[in-house]
Amino acid sequence: QVQLVESGGGLVQAGGSLRLSCAASGSIFSINGMAWYRQAPGKQRELVAHIGSFGITTYSDSVKGRFTISRDNAKNTVYLQMNSLKPEDTAVYYCNAPRNVYSSSYYFDWGQGTQVTVSS
Repeated sequence: QVQLVESGGGLVQAGGSLRLSCAASGSIFSINGMAWYRQAPGKQRELVAHIGSFGITTYSDSVKGRFTISRDNAKNTVYLQMNSLKPEDTAVYYCNAPRNVYSSSYYFDWGQGTQVTVSS
C-alpha cells in the first residue's frame, strides 16, 4: 500500500509563499490524477488543486492564480506552490489520488497532512 507524506507547511505572513511536497512511498506514474486538499478547523475537507497524468490542472476558485500544482513522476512527488497567501488559506493540507477530479473515492489512505498557518 502506497503511503503519502506531506511536508513543507509552516507559519507565514499574509502575502508570503510556501511550497508543499507530497512524497509517495511507491510509484504514482500509473495514477492518472493527484490532488491537494485542505481542511480548516470546523470545515469539511475541500479540493484545492488537481493534476492529471497529461499535466491538465484544475483549481478551486479560491486559489486560482495563486497556487500551482505540479508532479514529478520520477520522484513520486507532487508539489503545491502557494503564493500570495491569505489568512483564509490557513488549514491542514493533504494530498491524495482521487478516482476522478471531484470524486470522494481515493486510491490511497490519507497521510498526516501538513499545517499551513497564514498570519494577517
